[in-house]
Amino acid sequence: MNIINTVKNAAFNTALTSTLHYLEKDPEINIPKAMDLIDKVVPDGWYESQRAAFRKAITEKNNWYQLILKTYQLDEGVRKTFFRNFIMNSALKGSAIQEEIAQRENCNVPWAILLDPTSACNLHCTGCWAAEYGHKLSLSLDTIDNIIQQGKELGTYMYIYTGGEPMVRKKDLITLCERHPDCEFLSFTNGTLIDEEFCKEMIRVKNFVPAISLEGFEGANDGRRGKGVFTKVQNAMKLLKKHNLPFGISTCYTSANYQDITSEAFFDMLIDAGAMFVWFFHYMPVGNDAVPALLPTPEQRKLIYERIRRFRETKPIFSMDFQNDAEYVGGCIAGGRRYLHINAAGDVEPCVFIHYSNVNIHECSLLDALKSPLFMAYHNGQPFNQNMLRPCPMLENPEYLRKMVKQSGAESTDLQSPESVDHLCDKCKLYAENWEKTANELWYENERQTKS
Repeated sequence: MNIINTVKNAAFNTALTSTLHYLEKDPEINIPKAMDLIDKVVPDGWYESQRAAFRKAITEKNNWYQLILKTYQLDEGVRKTFFRNFIMNSALKGSAIQEEIAQRENCNVPWAILLDPTSACNLHCTGCWAAEYGHKLSLSLDTIDNIIQQGKELGTYMYIYTGGEPMVRKKDLITLCERHPDCEFLSFTNGTLIDEEFCKEMIRVKNFVPAISLEGFEGANDGRRGKGVFTKVQNAMKLLKKHNLPFGISTCYTSANYQDITSEAFFDMLIDAGAMFVWFFHYMPVGNDAVPALLPTPEQRKLIYERIRRFRETKPIFSMDFQNDAEYVGGCIAGGRRYLHINAAGDVEPCVFIHYSNVNIHECSLLDALKSPLFMAYHNGQPFNQNMLRPCPMLENPEYLRKMVKQSGAESTDLQSPESVDHLCDKCKLYAENWEKTANELWYENERQTKS
């Protein structure tokens, strides 16, 4: 029996369910025993490096072990639902279905789908393209529901909301959690609309996790997001922690704030606040009015790379740097390879940062979108660079994006000020050239250490 059939087998799911139930009795005592049980039921080669990392964490009782134990301080129902939806449905069963369909259809099938429920927002942050659209567009509740139905048929059980501010539509987000209790929902949010009532709704539905945007300490954050927003975020985190709810932080590093958000003090603040994860995003010069000066210099990006990796070995919080950690996922994950993005107008885009499309979800199926010219160009071109510190077809390899957009006939999806692909890629060209030398030095030194 191959891996796909094994993971879809009922006996496999029963064994994992029993293991997770066993853990609940006394996690600190039973975690080491549970890993032995998992190794027996999981097929050879399946998530092998991740399982090895878990075993190492348990043996050494390091920061990752501390993070595992922190999950057992969460609300019991929320924790059990997360394990079922994220680990069993999304990572195991879902991945097997995705692989099967990807092979059959010869296209990418995403692990996660990003959606913009609305372009509306209660803030007007500097440099945010969503705030600049002007129009209050939204995907209807039925449209989002249909996208999720189609996604589950492809094996996708992870849905992530972007925007706009998704929490403007709290009621609909909760309704979708109710309609799809087998899926895990995560929402990027500015955090200002999280209140006591919504925390209680999160406990009730059990499958919603916020990722709160934070650009640093009060000065850096409020300088971009507005006076008083930092305090509101602090209050939101206190509420979530009080209710034993999981949440994380999303932060964008630039040449202006990189020192703050990669500092030990920033990491410690997030851990003390109760955050389970922090996701770092590289500033992207998207939009006609973007400021290329905010792009980190090679020296700054190298420092960011080193700091995040150092704290990953010492701090009990899951950190991921989406630009500098591409080696763990084999390069660019866009174009449906691991995820895609659907904006508030229904345009299906290969990446949340790539505002070009040749298909709209109102006019085609999800599978048809994945087989459209732009998405197939991603499928056929990935990885765009063998150096995984240069993964992006826009930021580090702009000639690829320029070619793919032009050959596929994709058009700009910017709703207020359409940007030509030449204009965007020209802004990235100098950055890519400057970063190449440092990226190569880091990458080949990393390869040398791995082999030695």
